[in-house]
Amino acid sequence: MEPLRIGVLGAARISGVAIVEPARLTGHRLVAVAARDRSRAEQFAADSDVERVLDSYQAVIDDPEVEAIYNPLPNGLHGPWNLRAIAAGKHVLSEKPSASNAAEAREVRDAAKAAGVKFMEAFHYRYHPVMNRMLEIAGSGELGQLQHVDVHMSFPNTDPTDPRWDFALAGGATMDVGCYAIHGLRTLGAVGGGEPSVVSASAIEREGSGGVDETLEADLVYPSGLTAHFESSFVVPEMDFTMRITGSEGEAFAHNFCVAALDDRITVNVDGQERVEEMGKKTTYTYQLEAFADHVRNDAPIFTDADDAVTQAEFIDACYTAAGFPLRPVSTI
Repeated sequence: MEPLRIGVLGAARISGVAIVEPARLTGHRLVAVAARDRSRAEQFAADSDVERVLDSYQAVIDDPEVEAIYNPLPNGLHGPWNLRAIAAGKHVLSEKPSASNAAEAREVRDAAKAAGVKFMEAFHYRYHPVMNRMLEIAGSGELGQLQHVDVHMSFPNTDPTDPRWDFALAGGATMDVGCYAIHGLRTLGAVGGGEPSVVSASAIEREGSGGVDETLEADLVYPSGLTAHFESSFVVPEMDFTMRITGSEGEAFAHNFCVAALDDRITVNVDGQERVEEMGKKTTYTYQLEAFADHVRNDAPIFTDADDAVTQAEFIDACYTAAGFPLRPVSTI
């Protein structure tokens, strides 16, 4: 496969594991980067084997050698810069959430389809064997009649200056870690008879934040009657990225379904017999970049395209509405 020629918007912390390391492992090229502070971009380029530093995000998008954009900017800037990249005819790998709300997600989807470019929302966990195996176990009948799914996606966010606390930049626990809980539960619609729906939700607002949720939890139900619950939070003592599927005969527990490179175990307990399956430490982000490249080069199918991003954003909006919280606002450049 001809290497992808990727431009990076910003020098975000996530980029090291999300695009730099995967590009090194897979042979794809990081052609250009820009950041608000050029010195940060220069340091990032030196550390990350990026071929050149440009003066602005738009310059990266307009670079004729760049064919795909990786967008890890703060949440509220995903939609506007995804639209700019699409308008320039570039493929897009956007960090999640790919838009601030469902209306913006629809705008991005429609623009990508009109431009004929590829779009992927970066739910990297979905491309790792851990999630695929959880689906297999749930659908195999081994657990008996499926009864309930419980997902936790929480970590301590102790930095008060973190943009994920900023309502204007589409901040909130649900928009960050909660996205993965929601997407994981939506993925299990394959064994629940279709997409789940929100039964109820509640949230705790960060004091003085103007609508940013520090914690949100929701109850869901699938068409089959299978129930589910998720909790996402920034105010917990330690990381908890777990998924538990319970059936009439036993349960399957993914110790870290989201970042499986940290813990790739699935513990299955049926009729009092326990086994542990290890699914491999190759990173979720490496699987993701391989899938994105195959999608761009060979039109291979992906799980997290622009249509899926719309359904995902609609579900997030539904959670906020059920909890009595405002939808995240759309940002302008």
